[in-house]
Amino acid sequence: MPPHGQHGPTGSLAPSALSTPSRASRIAFHVPSDKHRTSLPPSVRGRGSLFWHWLWKLLEEDRRTCPSSRGADPNSSTVAWKMSAGVRAAASPALRAERQRHPRHPRDGCAACGAPGCGRDQRLYRNLQEYAKRYSWAGMGRIHKGIREQGRYRGGRPSIQKPEVFFLPDLPTAPYFARDAQKHDVELLERNFQTILCEFEALYKAFSNCSLPQGWKVHSAAGGEWLTFHLLSQGVCVPRNCRRCPRTSRLLGSLRTCIGNNVFGNACISVLSPGTVIAEHYGPTNIRVRCHLGLKTPSGCELVVGGEPQCWAEGRCLLFDDSFLHTAFHQGSAEDGPRVVFMVDLWHPNVAAAERQALDFIFAPGR
Repeated sequence: MPPHGQHGPTGSLAPSALSTPSRASRIAFHVPSDKHRTSLPPSVRGRGSLFWHWLWKLLEEDRRTCPSSRGADPNSSTVAWKMSAGVRAAASPALRAERQRHPRHPRDGCAACGAPGCGRDQRLYRNLQEYAKRYSWAGMGRIHKGIREQGRYRGGRPSIQKPEVFFLPDLPTAPYFARDAQKHDVELLERNFQTILCEFEALYKAFSNCSLPQGWKVHSAAGGEWLTFHLLSQGVCVPRNCRRCPRTSRLLGSLRTCIGNNVFGNACISVLSPGTVIAEHYGPTNIRVRCHLGLKTPSGCELVVGGEPQCWAEGRCLLFDDSFLHTAFHQGSAEDGPRVVFMVDLWHPNVAAAERQALDFIFAPGR
């Protein structure tokens, strides 16, 4: 092994690139055979450096066994094998730490914890790569981390928050949000409370003529009935329904933070009949804030998010994170009538503009 500070194959190394004598004494190097010597690149072959042989084999193994290193974020430690030999030596501790966090699966050689190579999230990773090629990797750190580690976030362990499709890490989290989280849109919705209520009442009159008028959907719920009338469903406008609620539809276009271009965006009128209990469940993601504007809120109705109960109020917005375990119920009598809210999905206030654009691309409807 060359002395500390000696020039390697491609030039001088930074002081941190080589281990100190005390650390080097703890690393076992094996003498390369002739076969292994011939497999080294010309820049390393014949230099007589066991250190460079060991490092090259380590990086080659990482490149060969982890598909996620090919075409990944240039800032990622899994693509350190692309760097110059001097920088590779400095990056090798980071590579070893990365491999400890993402152990290789014995069958396919990929990370077994949700990294892109596992297969479960390859499609999302390809979408992220395609977006970055068209635009930029700038600001994509959290999304890249989230896609790599989805297996850990979606694991089978019990949790109060467990989005079922995509978890964006490092977002401030709480079951409920203050109204100021999306102040402009909350105030706009509340100012138009009467407009939305009038269009709902016109729709609801059709129930006197048939059991389920066109445009309404029935969802499974215990005891009663849960109905929705979507204007926006998983990022796709429902034109027939929008024509029946023209002023409410135009209002959606005035909201600054409405999620309207990816599969996590919805806007609908939600109706719970007396006696209905919606089973506890998790929403698909934590990148959104679900907003409920109370239209009709009889007593005995309650929303429970993350174990914390709240009640709706007519003409007021209630904001919550539906990636937390949540349920809703209407325990009032038949004389009380249904509980009715206008529901719309807004962006989480801490998702940056660049991240919103990328997430719209990655989770575009039909992609």
